[in-house]
Amino acid sequence: MKKHELLVPAGNMDCLRQAVMNGCDAVYLACKNFGARKFANNFDQEEIVEAIRYCHLYGVRIYVTMNTLIKNSEVEDFISQARFLHQQGVDALIVQDFGMICLLREMFPNLEIHASTQANISSKDVCELYHQLGVKRVVFSRELSIDEIDSINVPIEKEAFIHGALCISYSGCCLMSSMLGGRSGNRGECAGVCRMPFSLYEGNQCIEKEKYLLSTKELNTSSQIKRLLDSSIDSFKIEGRMKSPFYVGFITRLYRKLIDGETIDLVEDEKKLKTIFIREFTVGRMFREEDHSFMNTKSPNHVGYPIGKVVDVKDKIKIQLNPGEVLHQEDAIRFMNAQEGFVVNYLYDEKGKFISSSESVCSVDHKVSVKVGDIVSKTQDFLLQKEYENLPKRKVSVSFFLKAHVGEKIFLSLTDGVHSVSLEGDIVEKAKTSPMDSERIQKQLGKLGDTPFLCTSCEFDIEDSIFLSIQVLNEMRRKLVEELIQEREKSSIPFVENKVSFEKKEDTSLTNLYVQVSNQEQFDACMELKVPHIIVSDSSLYEKNQEMIYSFPRCQFSIRDQIPLNCLVSDYANYKKHPVIGGYPLNVFNIYTAYYLEKIGVSPVTLSVELSEEEIYSFIEEYQKKFGKKNFLVFSYGRVENMIIKGNILQLKEKTSYSLKDTKNRDFPCFWDGRCTHILNCDVYSLHLKNVSSYLYFYEETGEEVKRIVLGYLN
Repeated sequence: MKKHELLVPAGNMDCLRQAVMNGCDAVYLACKNFGARKFANNFDQEEIVEAIRYCHLYGVRIYVTMNTLIKNSEVEDFISQARFLHQQGVDALIVQDFGMICLLREMFPNLEIHASTQANISSKDVCELYHQLGVKRVVFSRELSIDEIDSINVPIEKEAFIHGALCISYSGCCLMSSMLGGRSGNRGECAGVCRMPFSLYEGNQCIEKEKYLLSTKELNTSSQIKRLLDSSIDSFKIEGRMKSPFYVGFITRLYRKLIDGETIDLVEDEKKLKTIFIREFTVGRMFREEDHSFMNTKSPNHVGYPIGKVVDVKDKIKIQLNPGEVLHQEDAIRFMNAQEGFVVNYLYDEKGKFISSSESVCSVDHKVSVKVGDIVSKTQDFLLQKEYENLPKRKVSVSFFLKAHVGEKIFLSLTDGVHSVSLEGDIVEKAKTSPMDSERIQKQLGKLGDTPFLCTSCEFDIEDSIFLSIQVLNEMRRKLVEELIQEREKSSIPFVENKVSFEKKEDTSLTNLYVQVSNQEQFDACMELKVPHIIVSDSSLYEKNQEMIYSFPRCQFSIRDQIPLNCLVSDYANYKKHPVIGGYPLNVFNIYTAYYLEKIGVSPVTLSVELSEEEIYSFIEEYQKKFGKKNFLVFSYGRVENMIIKGNILQLKEKTSYSLKDTKNRDFPCFWDGRCTHILNCDVYSLHLKNVSSYLYFYEETGEEVKRIVLGYLN
């Protein structure tokens, strides 16, 4: 059977220890900079060195996430951090930024690179591209089904999420947090806007009032473990760098048992899991979950496990527990209708006396406002947490070999199957009274105590009637253990750094205007004004006017086989045989991304909409200095697409006007294209820059509005 790696998150050192001790094969974590979970504790330089040594000591691989988009001003620090991690022996870096992936591959040929899910790994084409670039592994978008993943026959390692929080938008394609508050999800600062309440409008009519319409359930594929083990996925990934050490330990042990085929009570374990963290569970798009059962529109928070209901509210809150349920002092509970909860510091029986636990009727202090009939959920299990504080330690199996012949030096070696250490001791003497036998020697060598090792075998080449000092044996064992620890902690990856040279060439193309239209009226207005480059997103419009530029749909499973002539793309693939124009969803943040995109056939490219006016001008200037003059597109007018979502999660009809409104009454147009849901920004983006090619996008504007706006950019 295929060996599947269990990859677990670590937001701090305590989480990392829990992951390792509970049986992970690899961990992923971040330094203080460049990680996509900026608000996790993360690791400073001293901690990261400690983490690498600790993981390697237990045979665990360690991957560092450097999966944010990198600005030009940050490239030097990014490379410096990558160099440091490579020198310290990190097993791989997980990277989103395309320019940095290409640069790292050229600079550090021995440094393993994994393409992050933030790089939108949602097609076979992007897998082929990264394989050609020397990337070792891709982390698939959560939108891919397991059958689609299995169908990708590219010789590259496959990693997929099997548990944890889900982004509603394709990862790396969400601009909602950035557009609304300047906190970029692509820069590790996501504000979790999707977990906020929204109202859905069809035209002017409200059809859903203040529900969590963009809030997904929690991914849990434990029930599908057999199919996962039969799949081509190399690494099973758990989300959760913001989660507690207890969560990390529990979820690691659960999936370790499932992967190893241990017999467990999955119903009981899932019940325990629900007390740790749950927004309700889904098997996700990997197992083709239907749209209506993929979302939790009732609550974006941890909802726990239902254990009873409120039957009376006076000076205390009286709870009737469900049959078979137990509530302990120091458990935490949540009242589902009131949406409030607390830790049960004091628990009372029906007579008002203090008790440590209850299995029927009990009371808790009246700390929150609740009503009779409210459902009570357990959101923290105190005894379960205590159990995980006292689990057995992980040990590495080792073997000793001892050679002892009278008149020769004692020889002792220690091996873990990969690394071996040995040393010689004193001359062996003949025993005068009590000779040392192999059973006694093995018992002494096996006393490894709090070391990471467990002696599973001893081999001997010894004479009868020899004398060995217990003190000498203990000292030799101690020295060998120290040496083996050092050997295991050493990096096995040679550090090599290459000097990278770049081609320099001049781009003689003229600054021009690119206009994307959504309907015939807008198209006719642009034709009347003789707009030099018209982009159409409606395939029926393109079929009538194939001299125009077609905006190829985003997040397709198959790309290059469907690309027509004159095309604008928003996904990564190798377009050398069929050059294309690059849209702003390619997230061009630095000059290296633009440079390497041109090498794979994407030119001109549209710069990221997350760059400021000053950063855009600086970008163009820096590119010209390093690589030569080049024409860039800048998104100058229109509604930015904040999210692209697989499926019809809002149950929209095609070609009907919809919008989402948040609690601040901001209006987000949205539509269903038959495959994906698209959510546009509430405000129209407007920017006028000199000496760049402006890119305008029209959504619902009339023909006259299109003319007026276009003339402002033509003049």
